[in-house]
Amino acid sequence: MKVEKDEKYLRAKKRVENLKAFYLHFISYVLVNSMLFVFNLISDPGNWWFQYPLFGWGIGLLVHGASTFAFGIFGEEWEEKKIKKYMEKDR
Repeated sequence: MKVEKDEKYLRAKKRVENLKAFYLHFISYVLVNSMLFVFNLISDPGNWWFQYPLFGWGIGLLVHGASTFAFGIFGEEWEEKKIKKYMEKDR
């Protein structure tokens, strides 16, 4: 019973760490791209070069978000079902 609680705690801790990493990634994305927008306005307002890092980094942020939240597809319940399935096959 204690081992199960320890495993659940470690899984929950890892999920919180992944969530924290995503939020930090999102905050840095917003701050850096806001600064790039301002620099673009000041330096060359007719040429919107800031959009290239915005979109490129945005794709990376979306992938990070998808892997963090997994849209419920690969959540804890899915993991538990797969573990039980493989344990039953080994019997």
